[in-house]
Amino acid sequence: MTDWSSLSHAYGSAEDIPSLLDRIETDPSDEDWSGLRSALCHQGTVYSASFAALPRLTAIAVSGAPDAQLHVLFLAGAIMAGADQPHGAGEVRATYAAEIAELLRMANGHLRTLRNRTGYLYLLEAVLGLEGVPVWSEELAWELDSGEYEVSCPDCETDLFIVIGDHGCFSTAGDHALEDDVEKAPLRPTAPGDLYGIGRRLHDIALADGHPDIATAMTYLFGNARCTDCGADFLVADRVGDV
Repeated sequence: MTDWSSLSHAYGSAEDIPSLLDRIETDPSDEDWSGLRSALCHQGTVYSASFAALPRLTAIAVSGAPDAQLHVLFLAGAIMAGADQPHGAGEVRATYAAEIAELLRMANGHLRTLRNRTGYLYLLEAVLGLEGVPVWSEELAWELDSGEYEVSCPDCETDLFIVIGDHGCFSTAGDHALEDDVEKAPLRPTAPGDLYGIGRRLHDIALADGHPDIATAMTYLFGNARCTDCGADFLVADRVGDV
């Protein structure tokens, strides 16, 4: 039996988590899901209660409708992406191995059928979180969905925008959203056949799942950029997570 009073979340004692999970299981609302995520994974920070909730979240996903399953998978992936943070919950991957395996099975099943681009990106990120893949379990979905990464030049340390999306694929040090005359350096994508490691895997998964636009985005994310201030050339992926 979990002693929730001995656990904490973003706002203090976790005593309120069981009742919130009860509501979600019987009559979930967007407000309840939002409140649960805010408490258990607040801006990427996790807590002892975050992991203690995994068994109950897994049970909700197993018995729930597809929408509830996706809510659980997005949250569980974000929680597990923070598994290496200080959280006072011990070796969570070993403790919750069965739940993680079941959630990962469901997440991979949904990947093959989810057509919504935004949802797909967040589910792909959740898969990486459940697997324990560093960097990309936290730096994939929001940035690609918004079409912009913020990195620093490895040579001059200038803050740069890496744009990958509807507005083009380029790097710039200027405020491209507000100014029309900023200098832009086109990104140089890596040919799909030359991708390797996590870049190759993400490209191939997206392509196989029917998201060719996301697969193409991976060739730019794992391609090269140029600093518009000093002219230094660098691999985009190497700079992600370093800001």
